[in-house]
Amino acid sequence: MKTYVVETPIGIFALDENKKLIDKVLFPKDPEKIAEKIIKLQQGEPIEEIVEIVESLKQKGASQIIVESEDLASALRKSLDASISVEKPSPGAQAIRARLPQLAREFGIVESPLEYIPFVQEISVIISRKKIREAAEKRDRFVAQAIETIDDIDKTINLFASRIREWYSLHFPELDELVEEHRDFISLVAKLGLRDNYSPKKLKEMGFSESMISKIMDAAKKSMGASVTERDIDGLRRLASIVLELYKLRKHLEEYISETMDEVAPNIKGLVGPLLGARLISLAGSLEELAKMPSSTIQVLGAEKALFRALRTGAKPPKHGVIFQSPLIHRAPRWQRGKIARALAGKLAIAARVDAFSGQYIADELKEDLMRRIEEIRRKYPRPPKRKVEKAREKRPRKKRGGKK
Repeated sequence: MKTYVVETPIGIFALDENKKLIDKVLFPKDPEKIAEKIIKLQQGEPIEEIVEIVESLKQKGASQIIVESEDLASALRKSLDASISVEKPSPGAQAIRARLPQLAREFGIVESPLEYIPFVQEISVIISRKKIREAAEKRDRFVAQAIETIDDIDKTINLFASRIREWYSLHFPELDELVEEHRDFISLVAKLGLRDNYSPKKLKEMGFSESMISKIMDAAKKSMGASVTERDIDGLRRLASIVLELYKLRKHLEEYISETMDEVAPNIKGLVGPLLGARLISLAGSLEELAKMPSSTIQVLGAEKALFRALRTGAKPPKHGVIFQSPLIHRAPRWQRGKIARALAGKLAIAARVDAFSGQYIADELKEDLMRRIEEIRRKYPRPPKRKVEKAREKRPRKKRGGKK
């Protein structure tokens, strides 16, 4: 006997091959509970109502049970050892759904067929709300937001650092050339302020070397900068203090990303580190989207403008995108980078799929394979390839010297 099992907002129905209703299990009238059951069905999870229907059909001698979802069919085959096939759209489903408003009134779900549409709309709103909440709760989106915040902090720090250097140079211009590191320069401005406050003891406490302390102190004594008061420099010191807090926030976010990547994408972290891994997830949109990408797309993530320009103009396409930040690529010789980027992107594609759909930790194995491939590339291409001009010169026949005899 061929039977159709149909999921609806009011319950699970079974029909025979003549589309006659032979069994049913109704859902409770609570829209919240109905929404939860429908979401589980959409995810391919057999709920108790559908298990009850299938068991009942098996006892009645149903030889073939038809559903509309391949995931649900696969789950039912495993859990119930039943003969389940898939038809979409199912003739039985079309027949039952055409009668749903009348069936809902007949079984006491609604008082009249006109109330069925508002009832289903309420369930749909609840399902949408739950799915949005579920998507928002995925940790990979938090990681993506954190890495984007770090990028914004870096831009802000660089902007303020330029302003602080220019402003402080009115008072102590020599310090701009002596201290190249932004953080060290900003710390001096925030903690010491006026150049008269500089002393070897204070500079040593801040971690400067003896030679640097000597240079700074000598420059402070001979400075050509303007003499200012504490009131003149107070605003600058406040700004410098805020930038130091931004450095602290950046470090905190780095630690958060590193810890969270252990849960979200440990294999990606094992291959390229937490920050680059988080940046790849951010560029892809989510870990699941990254997992769906081919390795060729992962290889050029972040270089979309260059790629589209190459497609438009016929120029050479980019060999790598943001994965260039990996030391394996940017420390490699120029002529090896494209091949290493291709190898790394291939391993990242595998790592993303395992992180998204399996959760198994295989980063060590992937990295071993990758390092073997990189060693092979280094042995095979130790020197840069000859340019086309050089090859053309070699192929050009040489002219014989000497005149006529």
